[in-house]
Amino acid sequence: MTDTLVPRGCGAARQAEGGYFRKGCNPLAETGRSKLQNQRAALNQQILKAVRLRTGAENLLRATTNNKVREQALLELSFVNSDLQILKEELEGLNISVEVYQNIEETFSIPLIPLGLKETKEGDFTIPLKDFILEHYSEDSSDYEDEIADLMDLRQACRTPSRDESGIEMLMSYFIQLGFVENRFFSPTRQMGVLFTWYDSFTGVPVCQQNLLLEKASILFNIGALYTQIGTRCNRQTKPGLENAVDAFQRAAGILNYLKETFTHTPSYDMSPAMLSVLVKMMLAQAQECVFEQISLPGIRNEFFTLVKMAQEVAKVGEVYTLVNTAMNQAPIKANIPYSWSNMAKIKSDHYKALAHYFVATLLSDHQLHPSDDEDKQEKVWSQLHDYMPEGLTSLTILRDKVQRKRLGKAHLRKAIVYHEEALRVCGLCKQLRNIDILQEILTVAHKRSLTKYEHEQEDDFLSLMEASTVLPKTEHKVEMIVPQFSKVKVKDFFERLGPLPVFSAKQRWTVPRTINFHCQERGLGFTLKGGPPVQVHCLDPECSAALKGLKEGDYIVSINGLDSKWLGVNDVLEKFKSMGENDIEIKVISCQDTMASVHNKSATYSVGMQKTYSLICLAMEEDKINETKKATPKRSFLSWGTKNRQKAASTLCLPYAVAGSSQTKKKLDSRLTVLDTESSLY
Repeated sequence: MTDTLVPRGCGAARQAEGGYFRKGCNPLAETGRSKLQNQRAALNQQILKAVRLRTGAENLLRATTNNKVREQALLELSFVNSDLQILKEELEGLNISVEVYQNIEETFSIPLIPLGLKETKEGDFTIPLKDFILEHYSEDSSDYEDEIADLMDLRQACRTPSRDESGIEMLMSYFIQLGFVENRFFSPTRQMGVLFTWYDSFTGVPVCQQNLLLEKASILFNIGALYTQIGTRCNRQTKPGLENAVDAFQRAAGILNYLKETFTHTPSYDMSPAMLSVLVKMMLAQAQECVFEQISLPGIRNEFFTLVKMAQEVAKVGEVYTLVNTAMNQAPIKANIPYSWSNMAKIKSDHYKALAHYFVATLLSDHQLHPSDDEDKQEKVWSQLHDYMPEGLTSLTILRDKVQRKRLGKAHLRKAIVYHEEALRVCGLCKQLRNIDILQEILTVAHKRSLTKYEHEQEDDFLSLMEASTVLPKTEHKVEMIVPQFSKVKVKDFFERLGPLPVFSAKQRWTVPRTINFHCQERGLGFTLKGGPPVQVHCLDPECSAALKGLKEGDYIVSINGLDSKWLGVNDVLEKFKSMGENDIEIKVISCQDTMASVHNKSATYSVGMQKTYSLICLAMEEDKINETKKATPKRSFLSWGTKNRQKAASTLCLPYAVAGSSQTKKKLDSRLTVLDTESSLY
């Protein structure tokens, strides 16, 4: 079972309404992707345990003065850090298990890199939501048990989304639903008591906080990750499959870029602006790679202008992967992103640059300028292919002179061979990439093809080795991010019975509903109505029956004779009053109290026994702008296992820990976090 429609709620009445929502994949299904996610969940728990052990050992090291105890603590730290290094390598192995996500029908395509889904722990919002409904909205919270259960079921389903459009739609539905929940229940001046826990996709370090923004940001990340998995699953041997792959990677880039721009203080490094920028570049590069495959799918004709076009298109792919590789090797990204990913970007950069030089060499060696050819057109196209020409030669000279064409063609073949050999060398240095057979086979075949062509060409002058210039990249199919359009996903607010969201939100404070019994007088109601829904009492006559019973101007009418009227407009309410005739009318009204003052809702996290997270550092930097006398804590990576931190951490390897003397930060951002349990999430 990968996608099932089940009734929403458990009551027969609810089933009769025909309300349905979509379930996720079966968490017990023995698929390759589910096994990977289960392994990721298990590794996350092991990393959490090791982090706690390390934190305890470091706290003991700082607290004790006994030399024997210090030696034991240092020994324990060395063991724990060794375990953490092994766990990190295992997690990196999961991140590069690209063959699991590829289409099984593919025969000869370089694997693409998908993102793994962020893991979370099960959470129960029932009690906090019911308490808030009772206290804030003064309604019977038991009436909303079905809505709360629907929300919990939807969250559980989002942990195992299906790898198709229905899975994307489900995640987007939950993201939009979280917007409704945030406005209705998460007050800017009150903590709900709900702890959200999400694990970093690259380091496995858990991030916990009571801010709903962590949940929303993580869901957005998983939407982008699911798009990448859909893109890698597409059949790249067909035109529709490649079109779908390009679209999926463009949408993934759009989602990740939206996450970067919307949630500026993300609480973990996999969602930090720097990391998201790299991931956006990588998704666009993979989309550009699929564009080239789409162009070359029908076959590449051995014709002058076709080869020029293909050389520039494939050079564009090499260029974007060069940018990706450069970005991946910048601090602090280099310390957190999988080493095999940067190697893969380097391999693809060299491989596609080699193909560009091979195409140029082919058009030089296999084609001659004939009298019937358009000489001016070929000269113009050739001049746009290079950034410079060999000394003493012009574009027209090379096109006309057969000897010069062959010499320059050999130069491009030599450069292609150098790039191929570099790609094979980098692939051989990475253990994870060496195990991907199809990658090794493609690189080897391309290398042998260039060598074979080079050997067939006879070198006339061994002393004159012409230098091949760089092939200028150019594409007629530039890929761009596709901005997410959440408005296309129609979502019904689970808690719409609470009333219109602009009025009945967590920011508005209301009095307890008051019951008013009155009757219509000969001259009318004694008041007018405005706005709506819900309608508001206006121009109240202080001598009318309703006013004498306690009705006040500005009150909102929420019930008429026991029937909910929160969603009724002025005309509907007046019609109900008119239908009462001279009978007594019973209404329930509420009064708006002062609106809660808004405070900043930036996402920040501080977990007991762990280093400051990325968001806390960002907030500290902002506070320094206001008060220059304070200094921000320098940012360090979650898993910086380098030697540069040995002296600071007094251990062989360095993981985050609670820094002594951080009481000021704790006062500014109170941490109400509980100790995490070791529950493992299934996928």
